[in-house]
Amino acid sequence: MKNDMLSVGLDIGTTKVVVMVGRRKEDSTVEIIGVGQSPSTGVSKGAIQNISKTISAIRQAVEMAEEASGVKINEVTVGIAGQYIRSARQTDYITRPNPERVIDQDDLDRLRVQVEKAAPHSEHEQIIHVLPQEYKVDAEGGILEPIGMYGQRLEATFHIVIGQVAPLLNVKRCVEGAGLKLAGLKLEPIASSDSTLTEEEKEAGVVLVDIGGGTTDLVIVRDNLVRYSAVIPYGGKVLTNDIKDACAILSRYAEKLKKEFGSTWPGANLDTDIVSIPVIQGLPPKEISAKTLSRIIHARMDELLDDINSELANYRQVEPGKSLIAGVVITGGGALLKHMPQFVIFKTQMSCRIGYPNIYLSDENRECLTSPMYSTCIGLVLNGLKDMEPSADEEEDETSVGGAVAEYSLQGIGEKDAVELPLEDVIPAIKVNVAAKTADEDAYSYQSDEEIMKMDAVAEDSEEDIEKYIRASEAQQQEKQPDPVKTKPVKKTKQGWDKRIEKTIYDFLKKIE
Repeated sequence: MKNDMLSVGLDIGTTKVVVMVGRRKEDSTVEIIGVGQSPSTGVSKGAIQNISKTISAIRQAVEMAEEASGVKINEVTVGIAGQYIRSARQTDYITRPNPERVIDQDDLDRLRVQVEKAAPHSEHEQIIHVLPQEYKVDAEGGILEPIGMYGQRLEATFHIVIGQVAPLLNVKRCVEGAGLKLAGLKLEPIASSDSTLTEEEKEAGVVLVDIGGGTTDLVIVRDNLVRYSAVIPYGGKVLTNDIKDACAILSRYAEKLKKEFGSTWPGANLDTDIVSIPVIQGLPPKEISAKTLSRIIHARMDELLDDINSELANYRQVEPGKSLIAGVVITGGGALLKHMPQFVIFKTQMSCRIGYPNIYLSDENRECLTSPMYSTCIGLVLNGLKDMEPSADEEEDETSVGGAVAEYSLQGIGEKDAVELPLEDVIPAIKVNVAAKTADEDAYSYQSDEEIMKMDAVAEDSEEDIEKYIRASEAQQQEKQPDPVKTKPVKKTKQGWDKRIEKTIYDFLKKIE
């Protein structure tokens, strides 16, 4: 991969718009070379409500990122989330015309296209992601990678992410209105999982909860596959509004209270802990009890975790008996609330940690980009870089000649084809002989029926010609041979005959004795 490949992620959130520019380094880590952030005032609960304000916020964030990175931004990968996003589970199959040919990527693509056509969605909805869960080849199920296998019936279960067309068109309108090209769309919780989860957690089974400003996104990953996703249509901004209304203060002061003094555990504060907050110019500041503030936060977070438990119950109905060993990982701005991991453990009865998006970043970024609020945007950068990398099909096969991919077939495979290759220290001439012999046997083994019939006909003609040639040769040899010489028979004398009889009788009597 080229070092000058750049990926740009755009996170259009309810409270902020973030743009990040990243590139892949030689050690496979990602370096973020530019960040731009601007307040978002045209988005509500993940959906764009004001086109002009959103375009202005995107332009402002892009200008900051261009100035920091020194590059011109042309296209971006955009994250999507909101109550207009839903997921479904679909199972379908295809029948392969030639079961003696191995399953390849074309078969998987054909099955995926068929699932897209059969997925339950209306004309006002658009399919965003079609994510395979597991495959079934003929009667064998639980297959994660069917490429290279033989079979006639290929079946798979897919996790499908569906979004309404109008909100998606609004996202595209804002991106293009800011002078950018839309490189792709990515579900935000999946992007957050790419930046915060380790490979071990993805394999063992983990629940990622991204508590954003307008929505709370949930995704379950197991066996390195997305198994379940959901969007809860409220997040940290609802919590800010609760504090604003309960304490009768302005929104900016409520947000500051939440970040600096907020806690999900009321017992952590004393009754004497008082916070003084200014209200309006000319009025005395208002004193708010820290315990009262924690009770407000606790009530809303308790409701949120009840909804998360409901989604987990739905997942356990879809995949019963599948454990999530790695527990829960919380990220997003809401994960920074005090005592939030402990509250999640208490409500879900699962282990919990805060997900920081610096796992795959370079050393230059691990200290400055540690906030969970950047998980989605960093995940979008990682996803864009992954799409730029050449796939395995595009890379030249080292075992093929001239880049040609080897074809596999069941026809002609037998015990005689199992030739054991010599070791490296064996004489090269032996290698050549074995390879030549194997090639001749394989060439015969892979003959078609029509070619074999032609060879049999030629063989019959050859046998007749050989028989004629043998007869002609025998006749020619008889003509060349001289006449046999007539010899007189040797006459046996009586004396010699009598001696032989006597010897035989003598030997017989000796045996009897």
